[in-house]
Amino acid sequence: MTTPSGGSTPDDYWRRPGTGDEAAAHQAPAAPTNTPAGGYAGPPPSVPPPSGWRPPVHLQPAPPRQLPPQDMADLDVAEQRSQRVTYGFGVAAGVVLVIVVCLLCSRVIF
Repeated sequence: MTTPSGGSTPDDYWRRPGTGDEAAAHQAPAAPTNTPAGGYAGPPPSVPPPSGWRPPVHLQPAPPRQLPPQDMADLDVAEQRSQRVTYGFGVAAGVVLVIVVCLLCSRVIF
């Protein structure tokens, strides 16, 4: 990072470069002339669209299909089976970790 040198302020480094019109940059911008004296005039008036502005619809989509019925008892059995598999893998991983820790501790002790 470079530091400003000379008689400039520290903020001069971060200012935008001049556009050649430094005198206009220090003046306040002129107020717009089309606003009424009372302030905000509101949004511009809207015009409703013409009556036939939508494109014509030539193809109607098919009605939604009926989903097959669900066998809740079969879903429960499948969920219990997958839960047993998950617990089995967890127990196996835990046993392997306990064996590894025991082997590491026995190496440190003996």
